[in-house]
Amino acid sequence: MRSSVPARIGSWIIALLVGLVYGVAGTVAHAYEIGWFPLGLILAVVGSAALLLAVRLLTSDRWATLATGAGMMISTLVFSGSGPGGSVVVPQTGLAVFWTFAVPILVALAVAWPDRVRTTV
Repeated sequence: MRSSVPARIGSWIIALLVGLVYGVAGTVAHAYEIGWFPLGLILAVVGSAALLLAVRLLTSDRWATLATGAGMMISTLVFSGSGPGGSVVVPQTGLAVFWTFAVPILVALAVAWPDRVRTTV
């Protein structure tokens, strides 16, 4: 049973907003390190991957997953640039480059993952 078009569009908008929040949180927190250990980056990647996986598995909708990932990528892009005063939230470090590439790779994997196989008896 398919849901109505307005309900699906509404769920895509909510998924986009949730992705924006996760993207901002990951972009701000990825640079946190405890000594040499990149705790912020690991938590940001794991949290983002878990969100994408949850949306993909719970909704079975590639478009909702793509909307979530688009929100993550948009917020990463916006906060990675320099602000009007010249301040930079994400300085060009190895962690920042890894985070910048990790988000679209995670989104591509989650969206391209095959659907669950339904067996009929």
